[in-house]
Amino acid sequence: MRVWYDACTGKHVRYGVAIARRLRELGHEVVLTTRQHPDTTPLAQFLNEDFIVVGRYNPRSLYSRLKEGVRRQLLFCKIFKERTPDIAISHGSVDQTRVAFGLKIPIINTLDTPYAEAVHRLTLPLVDYVVASKAIPEAAIKRYVVKGKIVQFEGVDEVAWIRGFKPQIKYDFGSPLIVVREAEEKAVYAQKRLSLAKLAKKLTKLGKVVFLSRYHRRKIRGLIVPEGFIDSASLVAQADLFVGAGGTITREAALQGTPAVIINIFKGQYVNDFLAEKGFPIYKTSISSVVEVAGKLLGERKDVSGLLNELENPVDVIMEILEGLSTAKD
Repeated sequence: MRVWYDACTGKHVRYGVAIARRLRELGHEVVLTTRQHPDTTPLAQFLNEDFIVVGRYNPRSLYSRLKEGVRRQLLFCKIFKERTPDIAISHGSVDQTRVAFGLKIPIINTLDTPYAEAVHRLTLPLVDYVVASKAIPEAAIKRYVVKGKIVQFEGVDEVAWIRGFKPQIKYDFGSPLIVVREAEEKAVYAQKRLSLAKLAKKLTKLGKVVFLSRYHRRKIRGLIVPEGFIDSASLVAQADLFVGAGGTITREAALQGTPAVIINIFKGQYVNDFLAEKGFPIYKTSISSVVEVAGKLLGERKDVSGLLNELENPVDVIMEILEGLSTAKD
């Protein structure tokens, strides 16, 4: 089978590579596409994967988002005019979903942010399969008028690349090491703006602080702001504490035993609650209490290897779906 995966963010690149490598082991052909984005192309190069770069991320305005999205869709039409893929997979790529639906390509969509309303309204009604953690209530998915089959698994997306993961880069930023991830402000779902730079500065009294910015790598006095590419999964594996708003790096940290503090601003973070209940070191708090909580948790790493092995890998679930589709096609 010829499988197409489109990655819109760094997380999608990680997920897509995990899926692609399993598919290749099974003898399938994989087409990987992405867009110009601060987190996509550097990570793809680091992972030594050949992604076709189609279009770019331009969140400057609603118009720029729409224009770039339509442009990507037209480029996809051109790329696949002569030979269409057999299956399309993404973590909520609006552009891929629209093109695949138009070309009658079966679509598999993964998701873990039920609050990303704009993306889900434009994708979920068109997909054939939705693969999501059992942590997410089915009702939270069905409200987007899903006509395809919902397949849920006992785990989280990040298991796909963290299980068996070994840090590939040794970082030497000092100790104790605290990693702070800048909160997402440009995504459509990010209605609440939260600047974590000031908080990061307060955390310097506890140790060295690496501030992972999203779009601009400006120097900030008192903080370590890496200029080049940083492998977040390797970095948090070596850190003594992680602080963020609950995104992918939160789970990359907790799944490797690094205590992760979440500033509780987004509702519907079911996957983080799920991991905390399972015993992974994830802790929610208000922004005013972060420094106090961080002081208590700093360096309190936890051996979670046993817990990690109990979680289901979503790649296994996707492979089962593909096997069924392949059999039906034959």
